[in-house]
Amino acid sequence: MSLTVVGIIGIIVLLLVLFFLGMPVGFAMAVVGFCGFWYAVSFKAAIAMVGTDVWATFSKYGLTVIPLFILLGYLAFNSGIAERLYDAAYKWFGHWRGGLAIATIGADELFAAICGSNTATAATMGAVALPQMKKYNYSTVLSSGTVVTGGTLGTVMPPSVVLIIIGLQTEQSIIKLFLGGILPAILLGLLFVFTIWVMCRVNPELAPPGPKTSFKEKVMALGGIIEAVAIFFLVIGGLYAGLFTPTEAGAVGVFFTLIVTGITKRLTWKGIWDSIMDTLRISSMVFFLVTGAIIFGRFLAVTRLPFHIAEFAASLPVSPYVILAIVLLIYLIGGCFVDSLGFLVLTIPIFFPLGMALGFDPVWYSIILTMVTTMGAITPPVGVNIYVVKALAPDIDLATIFKSVSFFLMACIVCIILLIIFPDIVLMIPNLAR
Repeated sequence: MSLTVVGIIGIIVLLLVLFFLGMPVGFAMAVVGFCGFWYAVSFKAAIAMVGTDVWATFSKYGLTVIPLFILLGYLAFNSGIAERLYDAAYKWFGHWRGGLAIATIGADELFAAICGSNTATAATMGAVALPQMKKYNYSTVLSSGTVVTGGTLGTVMPPSVVLIIIGLQTEQSIIKLFLGGILPAILLGLLFVFTIWVMCRVNPELAPPGPKTSFKEKVMALGGIIEAVAIFFLVIGGLYAGLFTPTEAGAVGVFFTLIVTGITKRLTWKGIWDSIMDTLRISSMVFFLVTGAIIFGRFLAVTRLPFHIAEFAASLPVSPYVILAIVLLIYLIGGCFVDSLGFLVLTIPIFFPLGMALGFDPVWYSIILTMVTTMGAITPPVGVNIYVVKALAPDIDLATIFKSVSFFLMACIVCIILLIIFPDIVLMIPNLAR
């Protein structure tokens, strides 16, 4: 049996069997990767590979960037920054028809700029926005859809944990990936706002206008965004200016957040403890995914399956964008049945070499993959953001949330199409930073 066939069996048969048995993605990748490497080389070589390769990855100083940015997000969450962001957006846009939903997207955009997690963004804004939209008789279709999809901005906007993982897996500059994600995240947020506007124009009963606020109240509310804007410009601005490495930027962001929230007494000791525990939990999950990806990636490298796929795709008499569309479709379907982050980590060793063989810019290609991974977080039946909102609002049934997401998925698709047609949306800021 050729090694290429062994690789195909490892992906299609063993991995899917383990997934359906309920084994976590990271463990499944590690088991299949170890057994496949054992078959392809030897048991002794497989043991040595696990020890040396996993140690070589986790002994790198740069890997500390993951828990630092996760901690930054949870400190912002537990200090009430999200509530102040929402209040500011609410004062400015709440009197419009659909204004509370638009305010939610605006607050999501700002909170995502200091929180790299889509689930944390959805949970934070859901806890703040859902009661307000219910109070003003918003349709559950619009309110739940806004919170579910708005949370995905945390996947694209730096400091995105997804972009960090892609950068580590593909050995790219995390700084360039961060800079490349800024404009796409803003574009996606604007498309969400446009979707809300269209929905309210078609059916005004979805979202009655909220109470008006005075100009003075609007100006006073802007004080609630100062912390988030300052953290974003300190972290991302420092990266852009070359003052910090990504790890240093994460540490500076955490320190600054602790100082600011400590002075204002908005972060309690319980909040700090909860932030640390949540950071440990999420970081452990991410590191298990990375460990599985390392072992599985070495197995695929031995089989040379990714390189064969890349060579085959590059030789096809079709446009590279046709192949890209097929890859994105695979991600979209896979994200419906497997955790979107786990599926991304699993497939990067296969599809990233393919993208490079087709001549795509690595930063642009990484952002495109991140965008379609974002859709996996909101597509049934395993879209994690859907169940976050369900937990926050048990009275909203899943069928309603699934229906609400369908309106916003079109905005995600349009965003990806625009990024493909106009790649400078991604590459403009990274190119300026060279």
